[in-house]
Amino acid sequence: MNGAGRDLSDALNWTAYTGGAISREIFPAGSTGSFGISAQQQVGKLLDDDTNNYWQLGQRSRFEAEDGANHLKTSLGANFAKDTLAAKILIWAGYANRLLGENMCDAVINGGAKQPYTVYLTRADSEFTDALAIATAANVSKFINVAHAARAAVRLDLGKVPEALADANTIADNFVYAMPYFTIDQDQYNRIFWATANQPYRAHTVWNTVYDQYYTDTKDPRVPWATDPNQSVGDAAVLSLGRVTWHKEMKFAKQDAAINLSTGWEMRLIEAEAALGANDLTTAMTLINKHRVALGLQPWTASTIADGWTALRRERGIELWLEGRRLNDLRRWKASNAPGTISPLEQPGTGTNGAPSYLTQQDLCFPIPTSEKQNNPNLAGT
Repeated sequence: MNGAGRDLSDALNWTAYTGGAISREIFPAGSTGSFGISAQQQVGKLLDDDTNNYWQLGQRSRFEAEDGANHLKTSLGANFAKDTLAAKILIWAGYANRLLGENMCDAVINGGAKQPYTVYLTRADSEFTDALAIATAANVSKFINVAHAARAAVRLDLGKVPEALADANTIADNFVYAMPYFTIDQDQYNRIFWATANQPYRAHTVWNTVYDQYYTDTKDPRVPWATDPNQSVGDAAVLSLGRVTWHKEMKFAKQDAAINLSTGWEMRLIEAEAALGANDLTTAMTLINKHRVALGLQPWTASTIADGWTALRRERGIELWLEGRRLNDLRRWKASNAPGTISPLEQPGTGTNGAPSYLTQQDLCFPIPTSEKQNNPNLAGT
């Protein structure tokens, strides 16, 4: 149980950080080694010689949770169907599969053949469904809510919009379920925080992202950053830019800052996306703006469905900032040819060296790593 959760926290830690750099939730500010952003990743490339950690941590967390659930089922027998620990380990399995499904290019299960990445999402759907049934039998409201919220996101990814909407509708605005981190050792720190904590790393910055000017204009507490009068630039030269301005993200302001896995406000945006898909702009904008209104922020406006999609794209970026979800959103919208636009700072640029984002390409998923290809006979020649 604890091993599966620990490995999932590691996988989320690594994937949220690097995925944030590729999607330009943050901009590279120096280091390419420990706690850094590699030279390939700085320009938007996720290559198979650079993705082993992400793959191994995610797969390990998936296997440990699924294997643990099988062992628990054997040991508990009929009691498995109403055991709180059974619900929890299935929730870990579901989140591990969601992480893999939302971030990997392909699925491989326990040394098998290459399959579509949606295989992970289908497994997550099933595991959250099983967890929901057990939590309901055990009358554990916390896990009932977690299973509904997590399954809503997975079902949106799978295009099961009515089912996603039904799950999202059950969740209150103030619901939060988050992955904890700890101060015991560096491996258990929040990696995004530590990589820019100036102890000694200043490896990423909010400068030259859409969130930089947005926070200056709005002071939206969901995307905070700060300056340091003693350190104005990152810790090393970046691309062709030299040392860049260091604006330190403050969403994660300490070593043990948690990363959200599911929230009620995400559910409102799932409901909004469903409304946009049904061409109900009025309902969609009310939902998109609901958290903004609660925070005293200026609501987005939209006169067309395309405008509504643009507002949704921006609001999801703000709401889920640095939580390891943005690459998946960009991939999902690209695959469905969804309307709306994103900022030039979030996509490959057409200027010199990919300016203004300095992305020369933008890989929206992590490929199967070289290590898996070399050791899995089912992947020979891939």
